[in-house]
Amino acid sequence: MKHLKAENKRIATWIAFILIPISGLAMDIYVPSFPHMANELGVSNDLVRLTLTVFLISYGLSQLFLGSLVDSFGRYKTGLISLAIFTLSNFVIAFTHDIHLILAIRILQGMVISLIMVAKRSLFVDIYSGDQRKHYTSLLSVVWSAAPILAPFLGGYLQDIFGWRANFIFLGIYGAVMLLLEWVYGGETLQQRVPWKLQTILGNYRRFMSRKDFMPGVVILGFSYSMSIVFGMSAPFLIEHTFGYSAVVTGYCALASGIALLLGGLLSKRMIQRKMFPKLWTANLIQLLLAVMMYTSASVYASLLSMMCFVAGLHFLMGFVYNIYFTYCLTSFPENAGAAGGFTSGGGYLVTAATSYAVVSLIHIEGQQTLAGGYIIIILLITGVLALLRKLLSPIQLYRLNG
Repeated sequence: MKHLKAENKRIATWIAFILIPISGLAMDIYVPSFPHMANELGVSNDLVRLTLTVFLISYGLSQLFLGSLVDSFGRYKTGLISLAIFTLSNFVIAFTHDIHLILAIRILQGMVISLIMVAKRSLFVDIYSGDQRKHYTSLLSVVWSAAPILAPFLGGYLQDIFGWRANFIFLGIYGAVMLLLEWVYGGETLQQRVPWKLQTILGNYRRFMSRKDFMPGVVILGFSYSMSIVFGMSAPFLIEHTFGYSAVVTGYCALASGIALLLGGLLSKRMIQRKMFPKLWTANLIQLLLAVMMYTSASVYASLLSMMCFVAGLHFLMGFVYNIYFTYCLTSFPENAGAAGGFTSGGGYLVTAATSYAVVSLIHIEGQQTLAGGYIIIILLITGVLALLRKLLSPIQLYRLNG
């Protein structure tokens, strides 16, 4: 067994941070290509969107039930095998003309990326402690938010110059480079293996769900990120069909959205010592006001610029809220870091997949007003969870939440 060498601890940390955006890259890089994929493959827009939805469902479920594998079989070998499969699968997508094969591979990619993400998140809990652990786990969602910034922006140019298949070729090359770096500099960080038993996993999950301050956080994470997915699913068709711009403009709009999300996460990290519950309520109220203003102003004046100003503000607050609860949930069970990380992220992504698919299916988003309506629904759902959380928690639990 190759263990992580002490002299490689710093470079292993950098490799982990470079790998953390892999899920966002796999989700977002080809979003500007949605209309072009539909045209070239001869399928409906909804079927192309489904490639994202099945990925989210697979990614979420895999973290729930496969994420614990990294606590049993180790972080290193699990990550290497998953990276190899991810690399090869992207080249298969790049050269196929069958949408059903693409859907199947996206399900497979959701599974292997979930293992990569759980392994890399667990690394910070394995090799750091105390304030360092809190610092790095808080930084995780900030680094992860680099993917929504870079991926669609890069994908827009790849689409414009080479076509949609170039997105998956890029992902394949990225996976190959990371596989090589991990092979050379990585190593096992798990100190004590936990036998993989379904009964044990379900027991851990019952323990996670029994914490009244934990499960609502997972739901809030899912609702929050569904705002970004709803925008991602709708933006290419809005920008390229309704407003008549190119895929490059879609990439720039996604760039603005991603920067807003990143800045929100950075502000959250800066305010990490402030009381948690008041931060969540304040951000939620401002989000609701912005979404209502976005909806009502659309009847007076609506353009791509006005829509994106509201989107940036809403996604800034989304990044703020997401970072708060992601950090809290990830550090709640350090003795089961892999399982807790998998449950947090996996459960959140399942909520995201269900919510975003329902909103896009129920609301025919064709402009600023209908997009704002989707945001309002999601924000009201978050408001309901926060109200329920405050009602369920005892004064002692609220104090712990604000600690």
